[in-house]
Amino acid sequence: MATPKPTRDEQTQPIAQKITTFLWFDTNPDEAVNFYVSLFKNAKVLTKVPYGEAGPRPKGTLMLIDFELEGQRYTAINGGPEFKFNESISLMVHCKDQKEVDYYWEKLQSGGGKEIECGWLKDKFGLAWQIVPEVFLDLIKNSDNETRDRVMSAMMKMKKLDIETINQAAAKH
Repeated sequence: MATPKPTRDEQTQPIAQKITTFLWFDTNPDEAVNFYVSLFKNAKVLTKVPYGEAGPRPKGTLMLIDFELEGQRYTAINGGPEFKFNESISLMVHCKDQKEVDYYWEKLQSGGGKEIECGWLKDKFGLAWQIVPEVFLDLIKNSDNETRDRVMSAMMKMKKLDIETINQAAAKH
């Protein structure tokens, strides 16, 4: 007799993407997820899963949170102090204008975050973000090497990216 395939609980969200970013937090995934969900217009918590008898954290302690930011699914774990975020992995926010760059830059570094450089910052949970205007991404793909070099040189002098300065660098001849 064949073993029946497991079925997904009706309350569980279907997995819409094949690869999900998994974020390891020490003890505060709920605080981090609530912070991220509050910043993005199209964001929501999908599911919360507590630890059971098997641990390693006490039974009932939050273990996992599935959430979405702008249609991208993530999972946060209450994993412990063993692993820390670093800049080798970052989340890039594509921004349509300076107002949007300013908004995410201010919000993501609030409460203990830190400016890095070149449009990068770390939030108060240690997660690295890149706050990048779409015009910058378009310009660094420009086929003209001199334009690309001027734009890159301008960006390398910035912490928060400034669209006007980037456009000025691109326009110089």
